[in-house]
Amino acid sequence: MTTKRHTRTEAWTLLNAYTQSPSLLKHALAVEACMAAHGEAESARRGLSGEEAMELTETYRSTGLLHDFDYEKYPSAEEHPFVGNKILAEQGWPEDIREAIMGHAQYSGVPRNTHLAKTLFACDELAGFLTAVSLVKPTKSIFDVDVANVRKKMKDKAFARGVHREDIISGTLELELDLDTHIAFCIAALRRNAAVLGLDGVAPLHPRTEVKAAATDPIA
Repeated sequence: MTTKRHTRTEAWTLLNAYTQSPSLLKHALAVEACMAAHGEAESARRGLSGEEAMELTETYRSTGLLHDFDYEKYPSAEEHPFVGNKILAEQGWPEDIREAIMGHAQYSGVPRNTHLAKTLFACDELAGFLTAVSLVKPTKSIFDVDVANVRKKMKDKAFARGVHREDIISGTLELELDLDTHIAFCIAALRRNAAVLGLDGVAPLHPRTEVKAAATDPIA
C-alpha cells in the first residue's frame, strides 16, 4: 500500500483550520523556516538531489508548520499534542511527522529517535526566542540579531520567561551541534524569511541584500 505524500500546502491549510492567532501562525512559520534549512542540510548530507531532496525538505517544513497546530483549541498538557496526533493519524499523515510532533512535548513520553524529531525539538524554543530577541531591537529586525545578543539574552531570566532555555541547550546537544553554530544557523534561516515573519525591521541600521522568503503565506 502506497503512503499518501502530504504537501506543505496541505500542512498550511490544516494549520489555519485550527489556528487563528497571528502570533501562533508566525511561530509556526518561524519554526518551519529553521526546519526547512535543516532539511536542506540533511538532504545534502545524505547526498540526495532532485525530487528526493525536495520531499525530505518538505517533510521538515510540514513538521515545523504542524507541531503546534492543535494548541490554540487544545492547549492543556492533557490535550496537546495528543489531540493533534489523532487528527493527523485520521488524515493519514506519515508516522515520522507524527512521532516528531509528539516528541517535541517532553511530557508525551515519545522518544526523539530520528533526526527529524531531534531537529524539531532543537528549533521550536529557539525560533521563538530569536523572534523575541528581534522584536526588542529598536529596528525589530532579525538582521540586527547576532549570536552574542542571543547568548546574553539567554542569561537574562526575566526576558522571554516562557522560553525554556534548557530545551534549546539539550535539543542542540541531541543534534550533536555546537550551540553557537545552531543559533547562527537558525538566525540565517529566519533572515531568509524575514518579510513573511515580520522581522525585516522598521528602520534598518545596516544595508542588507533582500532574499526571497521560503514561506509564501503572508500573515495579516
